[in-house]
Amino acid sequence: MAHRSSKRIDLALQGGGAHGAFTWGVLDRLLEEDGLEIVAVSGTSAGAMNACAVVDGLARGGRDAAREKLRQFWVAVSETARFSPMQRSYLDRLLGRWSLDRSPGFLWSMAFFRHVSPYAFNPFDVNPLRNIVSRTFDFDAINRCRSVRLFLGATNVRTGRPKVFRQPQIGVEAVMASACLPFLSQAVEIDGEAYWDGGYMGNPPLFPLIDETEARDLILIKVNPFERPDVPRSAYEIDNRLNEITFNASLIKELRAFHFLREIIQEEGLEREAYRDTRLHVIAAEEVMQELSVSSKMNVELAFLEHLHDIGRHTADRWLEANLDDVGVRATYFPDFVFEESLRPAHLRKHPSKREKRAS
Repeated sequence: MAHRSSKRIDLALQGGGAHGAFTWGVLDRLLEEDGLEIVAVSGTSAGAMNACAVVDGLARGGRDAAREKLRQFWVAVSETARFSPMQRSYLDRLLGRWSLDRSPGFLWSMAFFRHVSPYAFNPFDVNPLRNIVSRTFDFDAINRCRSVRLFLGATNVRTGRPKVFRQPQIGVEAVMASACLPFLSQAVEIDGEAYWDGGYMGNPPLFPLIDETEARDLILIKVNPFERPDVPRSAYEIDNRLNEITFNASLIKELRAFHFLREIIQEEGLEREAYRDTRLHVIAAEEVMQELSVSSKMNVELAFLEHLHDIGRHTADRWLEANLDDVGVRATYFPDFVFEESLRPAHLRKHPSKREKRAS
């Protein structure tokens, strides 16, 4: 039951492989905050796993159960590392680096996966993650839950359009579709349609939270950094940066569309409360994530996952200290950068926004 003075929030959880353990830490801290009531959660890929853990736990036992479900999932994921060929090199372990850039198993696997289809090397579509998902989450409880809405993003392979799975459609296959990397796994077939990772078209999906829930505060937990200071030079570095840009592109477009509509509605006094009143917030650790190699997204050692969890908790703690009073009152994140080299609302080209006027 929600606290009488609780602030209602939606959560949007980015995907990012093992880096999703950062989101685990953020959620672990937010679930301790009695003054926050989670109304809905959207997620993609690893964000979808975190989202399922939160809704499953809240549906069956409340906040403590959700925190335990998150830990249970990530510990189960870490157990697969014992049998994985992708292990850190001796030098990386010695120097305390989490990267797999020098791992022979990782380098061989990446070269192999780029040239051989998963339909050839894995004809039976064996995926240890499917077993973890089916054992960890109670999808009956998730689909029966009425107190928290759940939205999982995937990409329709044939149409190239986004797909959002909602209760009561949530199941093992929907989660696997949201996390299906096409170089590693066969497309996930659901009701005659084929799906790949949702990160290509919505990482994570924002508009279901704006359109379909009553909460007006949306907290985006961001894993992938928008910017990196260095220009990639090696083929591997270029591929890594392209991966990040691709998986951020859909989020930037959604932020642009949201901000565009919100500015027009506010300026013209239009009646569209969801867009006028939605207050956007972001919890992220950009500098920390910039220091991590993209290859570390495949590192599921428990020590690394717990390291990211601790960073997430610390980041959330600092964010709450600085911004909790603003939740329910005003936005703390203004993505004005999305209008750089892009169409701006007509009134913004002519004069400052109301927020800019207030600031001056």
